[in-house]
Amino acid sequence: MSKKTRHKKRGNFEVHEGSRTNNKTSNVVKTDKSDWHPLDDEINGRRDQKYVKNIKPRSEGQAELMKAIKEYALTFAVGPAGTGKTYIAVASAVEALEQGKIERIILSRPAMEAGESLGFLPGDMEEKMAPYLRPLFDALGDRLGGKRVRQYMQDGTIEIAPVGFMRGRTLNNSFIVIDEAQNCTYGQLKMLLSRLGWHSTMVVTGDPDQSDLLDGMSGLSQVCDKVETVENIAVCRLGQVDIVRHPLVAEMLEVL
Repeated sequence: MSKKTRHKKRGNFEVHEGSRTNNKTSNVVKTDKSDWHPLDDEINGRRDQKYVKNIKPRSEGQAELMKAIKEYALTFAVGPAGTGKTYIAVASAVEALEQGKIERIILSRPAMEAGESLGFLPGDMEEKMAPYLRPLFDALGDRLGGKRVRQYMQDGTIEIAPVGFMRGRTLNNSFIVIDEAQNCTYGQLKMLLSRLGWHSTMVVTGDPDQSDLLDGMSGLSQVCDKVETVENIAVCRLGQVDIVRHPLVAEMLEVL
């Protein structure tokens, strides 16, 4: 039974809350540990919602990005922190899944953050990757609710894959989000882009000015400059005016 539509503002976006329909699709990827989830406590609480939330852009840049994702199979979203790149990409992936346009969501990130490595963290690869994937899980929790996120991860509808595990795959009927792409080398990005299969959409997000790699190693800017001339690829460059966090974020980034 549908609920009465409500309108309110949540986080960085204006939220419309209404009814949803269940849309079951097939999948081919299975997880090994069905009892694992990095957000057990948090995602079961405040993010366990029963409705679909439709976001609206808060700036012209965000509107352009949302339009590009709908129209292009490959979209690059580059810009400073706080512009909603990751959230919009994940929200678009969930929307495509709910509408039956794709069968699975694949989220990938470099296993690297602020110069640290995964080796010092306890646990297996999934547990090691959990802290680095928290922004993606936050967005998924907001869009789907905790129970559905866990269910989709268990049956393979949502797959989390470090960049290094993507080599050799062909991703058909999928929505792929490559997050924090500024921490990928040119060779890694070339490999990731060539994973795109039939009836799939890929969104690559990142901020070239905040790479954790050594100077000159990040390949995001170089790749964007080269593919921007390709007619069927969209490169959306967000700026300071698209930042929807605290106003001080935009002011700080102008001088830092």
